[in-house]
Amino acid sequence: MTAIETPPTARPRLPMGELADHADAPALVEVHPGTGRLALVWEDGARAHFPLDWLRDHCACEACRHPVTRERLHRPLTPVTRLPEASLVDGNLALTWADDHRSRFDAGWLYQRRPGQAPAPTLPARRPWAAGYVPCRVVHADFTGSAAGERAWLEALLRDGLVLLEDGPLADEEVSRLAERIGPLRPTNFGARFDVRSKPNPNNAAYTAIGLALHTDLPNWRQPPDIQLLYCLENDAEGGESIFADGFAAAEALREQDPEAFRLLAETPIDFRFQDEEQDIGTRAPILSLDADGEVLEVRFNNWIRDTLRLPAPLIEAWYAAYRRFWRLLHSPEHQIDFALAPGQMVAFDNRRVLHGRRAFDPSTGRRHLQGTYLDLDMLESRLRVLARRA
Repeated sequence: MTAIETPPTARPRLPMGELADHADAPALVEVHPGTGRLALVWEDGARAHFPLDWLRDHCACEACRHPVTRERLHRPLTPVTRLPEASLVDGNLALTWADDHRSRFDAGWLYQRRPGQAPAPTLPARRPWAAGYVPCRVVHADFTGSAAGERAWLEALLRDGLVLLEDGPLADEEVSRLAERIGPLRPTNFGARFDVRSKPNPNNAAYTAIGLALHTDLPNWRQPPDIQLLYCLENDAEGGESIFADGFAAAEALREQDPEAFRLLAETPIDFRFQDEEQDIGTRAPILSLDADGEVLEVRFNNWIRDTLRLPAPLIEAWYAAYRRFWRLLHSPEHQIDFALAPGQMVAFDNRRVLHGRRAFDPSTGRRHLQGTYLDLDMLESRLRVLARRA
């Protein structure tokens, strides 16, 4: 089989079972068969080699991909050993396989998926808080009334790990209504939606008037909640200012200043546990979790529900020293911000990155009432991708 070339023409967009746009891309002008692969050339000079197994696996015809759900039906269990008949039709790729199965590939769709080419980013990169960090603020009416306002809120939350919503109504369950625009509420042993105010016989320090040191919620769960939303309905009491710290920025400072302490907190699992008369929920995990590239992926930090420290004796003192070093960094002014939530404001933050706390308040001076819930990070990312598709 020889190389096939066609002149550039107006290229029709072929359906590939993909909702994201792939029309704005150059047409194919050459296809070159090789051993176990096809080499493609686009009109802008870009080149890529596609293995035959990959091309057969990604056929988007109705027999290979469900026309309604867009899920893959083809099973790549038999290796492809014979070259297909290949041609370019109006700048797109047409293949006829040895069993006479036909595949059609949109040139733009292939262009976006060239082997070794990183996909275009669809989500904002996480950005550590710099000195003087000020949270992004989005007006409630903009969030609920326009895609641009909702995108601004989502992008800030994914990028900075924290965002404020302002000028909302003083309405019971408003936090639930806002969260459900993004996705289903994430339930825990405290329910899908919870009230934060002092009450008798509390089973959590949040339900008292005491100050709360910086912490992440529910590190005793194997999968702690990703995103927390706290909506202020009343805040007339003296004190009670909210405190937040960027755990990722503090962890990187620890890595730079004390690599051994960072290593201990990242490599040493400890026990976290919540217990009351009805629940006993625990897991074992390190304070810092890293991804495959060594980047900080999660912070689990909650001094109230650290359980018995079960470590070999020679490791215990070193672990406490590392813990204290990280504590001091988290509570240093350079890594934290504080403000008093006003009625009608909602703060949302990444619970696995941003630690939160509260100064003590005096319930005899006024009422303080927040309503909260959790969301899964996957739902935020999904919502932002859908809004980007509609833009």
